[in-house]
Amino acid sequence: MAQPTSQHDIHSTIAQGNWSTRCIAITALFCALAAVCTLFIEVPLLPAVPWLHYDPSGIICLIAGFAFGPATGVAVSIISYLPHIATTSGFWGMLMAIIATLSLVWPASLIYQHDTTRRGSSIGMIVGSIVSIICCILANIVVTPIYAGMDMSAVVNMIVPFLLPFNALKVAINCVVTALIYKPVSKALVDNE
Repeated sequence: MAQPTSQHDIHSTIAQGNWSTRCIAITALFCALAAVCTLFIEVPLLPAVPWLHYDPSGIICLIAGFAFGPATGVAVSIISYLPHIATTSGFWGMLMAIIATLSLVWPASLIYQHDTTRRGSSIGMIVGSIVSIICCILANIVVTPIYAGMDMSAVVNMIVPFLLPFNALKVAINCVVTALIYKPVSKALVDNE
């Protein structure tokens, strides 16, 4: 593993192949915060499709991935949604949420890990957004007929008027808010070491 090249790099979740106690604790805190957001803050973005809800947990997952590396971003993106099994959205809702968040956070944090500048974070979030939108649409085509009992052609007809705008708006909110708050949050995490 390459040696850290900047102050930011010392915050990677895995240092020389092992998770430190501090990183495990911070990952758990990120997971808890993201889980609270996903369970208690849900906002319908498009009135025409009120069952599609936005929650700000993706912001927390992005910050975790940027601040502590892709492994933390992936862990938070998966673990924070596991409580959905016990909610009305159940397994399929949990699966869709994990796909949506993971497909944004993983590429974004991987790119940012190699270029820890504002440019790197911007490119990471753009690539992550594109990957997330594509994955969400494909997952909807496969999962929604099973979950909602809809015909696949009906789901395909929803792509342009509903699924594409909803997912684009969701990733845009996550990326813009992350871009605005990441540096102050990261600085607070560094200063508290």
